[in-house]
Amino acid sequence: MIDQIRVRNVFGGISVIGFKSCDQGREKFQGSSLDFVWFDEEPPQDVYEECRMRVLDKKGDIFGTMTPLKGLTFIHDEIYLNKKNNKEVWYEFMEWADNPYLDKEEVCTLTESLSDDQLESRRYGRFKHSSGLVYPEFDENVHVLKNPFNIPKEWQDTISIDPGFNNPLSAHWYCVDYDGNVYVVAESYEAGKDVAYHSEKIHQISNQLGWKRDSRGRLNALIDSAANQRTLSGSKSVTELFYDYGIIANPKVNKDTFSGIQRVKQFLKINNGKPKIYIFPSCVNLIRELKSYRWGEGESPIKKDDHSLDELRYYIMTKPENLPPKKEKTQIQKDKERLIRNIMNERKN
Repeated sequence: MIDQIRVRNVFGGISVIGFKSCDQGREKFQGSSLDFVWFDEEPPQDVYEECRMRVLDKKGDIFGTMTPLKGLTFIHDEIYLNKKNNKEVWYEFMEWADNPYLDKEEVCTLTESLSDDQLESRRYGRFKHSSGLVYPEFDENVHVLKNPFNIPKEWQDTISIDPGFNNPLSAHWYCVDYDGNVYVVAESYEAGKDVAYHSEKIHQISNQLGWKRDSRGRLNALIDSAANQRTLSGSKSVTELFYDYGIIANPKVNKDTFSGIQRVKQFLKINNGKPKIYIFPSCVNLIRELKSYRWGEGESPIKKDDHSLDELRYYIMTKPENLPPKKEKTQIQKDKERLIRNIMNERKN
């Protein structure tokens, strides 16, 4: 069995390529200083973490090619969901059709013999959930805009907030074009902060976006109706506190979970190659929650990691629409209307 290959590189030095098996255990991966690690299939987490230490001093890279057959492993959380928002983490999905060397007839034969669940993992490389995704319609390649653009000010609609203190406060900025397509253009998502901090952050992001304000410089937002409850101090509600900081938060939102989910699904559904909602890539927590939100027992989703999805529902349930501004009437149209009014008045007299 070959465990090492030594080759002369283009710089005249010697490069060493080593081969190890994950079933040898973490200890066999200790000690080496590496430029590059490539996993073939999913590694155990302890081996993966050890290899991260091996590339640390040389600022090396770790790659992997794998078919996710082990369920929701740490690879699902750390790479696919990227829960730590590590900017150095990225992934690509590939399927059988991307391999030009596979015989098409063989691919068709094998496809017909596999169940839908098996195809999700084996053909498309998607993670299989033990319970179904709430939003299987979500496709990162379709709904997340690769090239965000400057949204026209006329499309700006409102901010939606799901408040939290120990839990994250989630806020997103929503726009609607004249065809009724929704754009989620910015995100604020942070836990363990008070209303003063969140208000400052919301104002800061709004300033960066050039977001619309009322004549007194205040922002308008939707918010969970629970924000009307008094805080622990008993003095003011969260809604009132936001108002003190220049954010008029409307708590009259439709919180029906099932109806809200169905309406979000309508916006995610792809018709004629296009959905009705697009998300800017900076909204990393909304994207992560859409990818991981799952049904629990019965007809209810698992109440976990859904703060962004809650306020997305509040917004979508407002039936967002944006009618194009009325065109200024021409002088001929105005004269014609005046003439018709005069005729009608003469008939009345």
